[in-house]
Amino acid sequence: MFGELAAVIAPVFVCAGIGYLWARIKRPFEAEFVTALVTQVGTPCLVASTLTRLQLDLEALAAMAGAAGAVFAVVAVVSMIGLKLAGQPFHSFLPALLFPNAGNMGLPLCLFAFGETGLALAIVFFAVSSTLQFTVGVGIAAGAFAPDRLARIPLLYALAIALLLVVTNTPLPTWIANTIELLGGITIPLMLIALGVSLARLGIRSLKLSLALAVARLALGFCAALVVIWAIDPPELVAKVLIVQSTMPVAVFNYLFAHVYKRRPEEVAGAVVLSTLISFASLPLLMIFVM
Repeated sequence: MFGELAAVIAPVFVCAGIGYLWARIKRPFEAEFVTALVTQVGTPCLVASTLTRLQLDLEALAAMAGAAGAVFAVVAVVSMIGLKLAGQPFHSFLPALLFPNAGNMGLPLCLFAFGETGLALAIVFFAVSSTLQFTVGVGIAAGAFAPDRLARIPLLYALAIALLLVVTNTPLPTWIANTIELLGGITIPLMLIALGVSLARLGIRSLKLSLALAVARLALGFCAALVVIWAIDPPELVAKVLIVQSTMPVAVFNYLFAHVYKRRPEEVAGAVVLSTLISFASLPLLMIFVM
């Protein structure tokens, strides 16, 4: 069991650690460029390559999408009730409670724990999360909903094209398949290194509130996944991936949106750092639970 856990968790720690040390020794790291490269090139290629290379159960993918949507609905309702009772603003803290780091941490964990089939399911969760985060999440932070943002998410185009190819059983030309596999391969390492850099650069200004948000994000995600699994009884692998992805820490993009729209970014930054540190400490327990 120890060897299996190390095989899953160690690559995540090492890559994030490289990013953290890179930032601490003040080596140059163009976060804006890396983010753009990952979101606009790497992630779409990873999605297309993974989904078109595997023999996938479309019912399992649909179950994953439905379960992910249900988890976000449960977390949203409970979070709004909790924030209302605590007297905290939705605009500032609801996105941090809603949206987990399903990309930087969730994708590699599911890949190493469950193989490429698990990665494909994790990608579906990530696609649902990203779609909601860049529409609903930005709308909450900005105070205005802009559905036209969907047209600017390359991940959705890659997902639609890949699913169309899978449904019609249309193979990609070898040169295209090799190219997108090569480009998709940069995504997970860069995500983890960027996560480490973010942890080194972000600070904790309001420990009490940031810690409460961090613990709430992890606990709500885990409990919501269990509730949804109990309610819909998805396939076993879908359930395992759902638990891992739902229990990821606060996504770094929540801090970026809070910073842009002046929604108490210091507290959100603290929640990102603390939830990630707690998640690193609790990962062995989480992986034992699902494996």
